[in-house]
Amino acid sequence: MKLRGRLSLLVVAGGLCAAWAVPTVAAAAPAYVALGDSYSSGVGTRIYYNDGSNCSRSPKAYGPLISSARGYALNFQACSGAKTTDVNANQLGPLNSSTNLVTITIGGNDAGFTNVIENCAIPFFNCQGAINNANSFIKNQLPALLDTTYNDIRARATTAHVIVLGYPHLFTSDGKTCNFNALTSGEEKQMNGSADNLDGVISSRAAAHRFTYVDPRNPFLPHEVCSGSEWLNGQSNPLSESYHPNVSGQADFTSLIEGHLP
Repeated sequence: MKLRGRLSLLVVAGGLCAAWAVPTVAAAAPAYVALGDSYSSGVGTRIYYNDGSNCSRSPKAYGPLISSARGYALNFQACSGAKTTDVNANQLGPLNSSTNLVTITIGGNDAGFTNVIENCAIPFFNCQGAINNANSFIKNQLPALLDTTYNDIRARATTAHVIVLGYPHLFTSDGKTCNFNALTSGEEKQMNGSADNLDGVISSRAAAHRFTYVDPRNPFLPHEVCSGSEWLNGQSNPLSESYHPNVSGQADFTSLIEGHLP
């Protein structure tokens, strides 16, 4: 009888423990919003979502790669051709106080780099004038545009870790040409110099807003257009794929950004 009583008490106690057990609630996936231009949307990878937009968003872009590797909940807003004003008007909707991570490349289209590259490839075009205009814009107008975009990001994503990615050099330091590239070695070196100017302004404004700046120039040094192992497309068909990171380049962007994540 004593044994049966003790067993009964154990059964009752076990039932009470089961009744009072608190179910485990899975933590919500960190909210990640990927903003920016074609360097963030993934132009150059030649693989794109059929999402009904003209943004050329790629599953091989660094945003989806980071999201997949880290288990983040991605809202992919980056769009080919975007300028700072496009980000402000069309991409910031998903940001809120619960956003954990924001990444962005922006400024290259504002400075007109796509037009500079395309026009400089035309024989007898005044490439020097186009480069000078881009450098002037970068120095005199781009800082305020970046400040507006960065302010808008922080106003919405009040506690998010914001990572700003710069732009790599497109061309080798020795001005090597290939792939039916009509640019001269001197023009290529000047464009690399413009990229330095652009990255300098982006880095400075990101620091002023206490955002993390990631510089891709050194990691890309052995992998520019016309190098032995390209992470950037040269002159391509279709033309829109030209002078953008390929799949390998986006993979490197991913590694660089992950180096700044907890």
